[in-house]
Amino acid sequence: MFSYSTAEQALSIIKSNDRVFIHGSACTPLFLMRKLAEQAPRLKDVELVFITVLGDIEVQKPQYQSSFHINCMFVSAPIREAVNEGRADYIPVFLSDIPDLFNKRILTIDVALVQVSPPDAHGYCSLGTSVDIARSAVNMAKHVIAQINPKIPRTHGDGLIHLSRFTHTVYHEEDLPEVNYGANTTANEVAIGKHIAGMIEDGSTLQMGIGTIPDAVLKSLTGHKDIGIHTEMLSDGVIDLFESGVINNRKKKIHPNKAVTGFAAGTRRLYDYVDDNPSINFLDIDYVNNPHVIRRNPNVVAINSAIEVDLTGQVCSDSIGSIQYSGIGGQMDFMRGAALSEGGKPIIALTSRTHKGVPRIVPHLKDFAGVVTTRGHIHYVVTEYGIAYLYGKNLRQRAKALIDISHPDDREELTRACYERFKIFW
Repeated sequence: MFSYSTAEQALSIIKSNDRVFIHGSACTPLFLMRKLAEQAPRLKDVELVFITVLGDIEVQKPQYQSSFHINCMFVSAPIREAVNEGRADYIPVFLSDIPDLFNKRILTIDVALVQVSPPDAHGYCSLGTSVDIARSAVNMAKHVIAQINPKIPRTHGDGLIHLSRFTHTVYHEEDLPEVNYGANTTANEVAIGKHIAGMIEDGSTLQMGIGTIPDAVLKSLTGHKDIGIHTEMLSDGVIDLFESGVINNRKKKIHPNKAVTGFAAGTRRLYDYVDDNPSINFLDIDYVNNPHVIRRNPNVVAINSAIEVDLTGQVCSDSIGSIQYSGIGGQMDFMRGAALSEGGKPIIALTSRTHKGVPRIVPHLKDFAGVVTTRGHIHYVVTEYGIAYLYGKNLRQRAKALIDISHPDDREELTRACYERFKIFW
């Protein structure tokens, strides 16, 4: 029989200069983070490592700067300001490589803070909606503190952890953070979704990145058949397709009849849908995002977004100039995996302009912008104005194809920039 600790008792094992892993996405242990902030007076230089977090994690605020230092591997909204003000740091890394940082002790984990489902009759808890890098962090951490929350769904796959692995367990029930990607879909994103749906053959296996465009694609697939899922992330858009039989995973070569993912982020409807659902496997991200695993399914369609694309096909997805906006994540893992898949299609999808009217197909990337997908990896770029196929095309041909799908009001300037660089008009 086990007994629960108080948060204060559990967190007392964290010492100054420790490195602490924080469980992410919908499983961000917000209660433990609030309680950890209360212990700031006794702590100094505690390093916090994580990928995406949701909700107010408290410790990112300026008053905690001497006690906690964030060293994240993806810049999500709660810590974006801290990173860009220099109060936090960012490690650029492929999502598939992060478990190696833990397993090879490049980043030694002293304590892992995770949020899990209540134990079953055999004493096993589940990492719920976020197995991704948490599986490796729990495996390698010297100590693991678990916030047990009955609202965490029990998921199938790699996320089961026996109570004996936990140094402390703290019981606290609270709602999970929710994200509704489909709530603010624009007409342009719907148009992009329809373009991409037309590129997807029956029997394809899909990967969807973060944002409204992947959700718009899913809403356009109601007439498709035998769609499979192998993706780093699940959102609400898959539910209706599962229930209608469009997604059945029947044609997949690996994990047939099952969807594969690393984490899920969405509304409570999604969290309830994945709860004890044997058709969805949450697996370690070093497997899910391994390009050599991804390629084993034929007709993999990888759908990812970007901040801007230049006329040669360089893709910036993680920064706005020198402002760090997100991270490398799994975009390149799936762009490469889909390219290697027989019949695969790696797709970068973006609206031609931002909501504020800023062009996103540009003559050159902003100063200090980071290239996530290189011009050597790019295949398809899709906007509301059409599809540009860049693979095998020279720089002039790429520029022409991208100008053709740019916003009409931007095409004159882009053509002028193209002439200045490549000495050609069309």
